[in-house]
Amino acid sequence: MRLRVLFVLLLILPLLAMGEAKPLGNDPAVEARLKALSQELRCLVCQNQTLADSAAPLAEDLRQEIREKIAEGMSDKEITDYLVARYGNFVRYRPPVESQTLLLWVGPSLLLIAGFTGLWLTLRRRNSLLPDDIEKGEDA
Repeated sequence: MRLRVLFVLLLILPLLAMGEAKPLGNDPAVEARLKALSQELRCLVCQNQTLADSAAPLAEDLRQEIREKIAEGMSDKEITDYLVARYGNFVRYRPPVESQTLLLWVGPSLLLIAGFTGLWLTLRRRNSLLPDDIEKGEDA
């Protein structure tokens, strides 16, 4: 009987110790700014996620660092500039159009144009190889 009571107490005790999760920040304005900033910054570990979406420990560290910079009174631009100076333009989820990132912005369009041009040339060459009577729709 004692063993059962001890077992039940061991199961109930952790439930009594549980509570509501505490928010990381006390100020809702700071958290709103953090959320807006973290939507614009890339997780350096995940690389295809924003800081807001990432659960990586480094992303949490960067979010905490952003909280600290907000508490220091830095503007959003100053925080972004600080992170870009520290990690490079890669930390931005949408890098600016500069000479270094021009291929990143223009490259997909160039590849699409090159693909359509190649398809058009292939179809033209293929069409020129057909006999004339097939082109006119005449049966042999």
